[in-house]
Amino acid sequence: MKLLLPIILALLIAGCSDSKPKRKYDAKALLQSKCESCHNLDMPPKTYPDEKAPPMMAVTFHVRDFMKVENPSERRRKFIDFVVDYALNPSEKKSFCDKKSLEDYGLMPSQKGKVTPEELEAIAAYMYDHYDPEKFMKLMQEQARLAALPPYKRVLEQKNCLSCHSIDKDKLAPSFKHIAQRYGSDRSGEIMKSIKNGSRGKWKNFKLLMPPFKDLDDKEVKAVTEWILKQGEKQ
Repeated sequence: MKLLLPIILALLIAGCSDSKPKRKYDAKALLQSKCESCHNLDMPPKTYPDEKAPPMMAVTFHVRDFMKVENPSERRRKFIDFVVDYALNPSEKKSFCDKKSLEDYGLMPSQKGKVTPEELEAIAAYMYDHYDPEKFMKLMQEQARLAALPPYKRVLEQKNCLSCHSIDKDKLAPSFKHIAQRYGSDRSGEIMKSIKNGSRGKWKNFKLLMPPFKDLDDKEVKAVTEWILKQGEKQ
């Protein structure tokens, strides 16, 4: 019995170590910290004159399209394995890039010592799931829909303005009609300033902070302001 006890304990310890759960990675954060210095991570990607590497969306789509698999259900696993191997041991022979792209960007340097195989596996899985062709098509359709809207309407929707403001009734913030009646066209600059820089304490009984929307360009701010002023003219 005394001889069996150490063996049983050893087996229990081995069993526990084998069932130890894998570490969970923040794949998006890893992608940003490990890849963003060279790859454009936007979807759809923006283009820059001094790109060090192709956009990550293009990389993902290219590998998915050219990677040969007999069973479509194996595509994700094969994609992950390819990315892990290629990032650590890149070569022109393995690359799916065309000759012109290799000449423009050069061969990717090995990432050994910069990222672990486990981190690369998490990054590759995120790439496959995030840069998905169906998601891309839906995104492009949504961008086309927004682009077709009048500028003021696009801003109201994207910034969710109607969650705090109403057109003719006060809610969490004064109605657009009251704003127009208070300022008028001769003080439109104050409305534009509040949209761009935010405001607080300008209206009695309204304590909510108006957040700044500095990402809006002047044309968008002007379009929203002109639309607000029209609400004061309506009976």
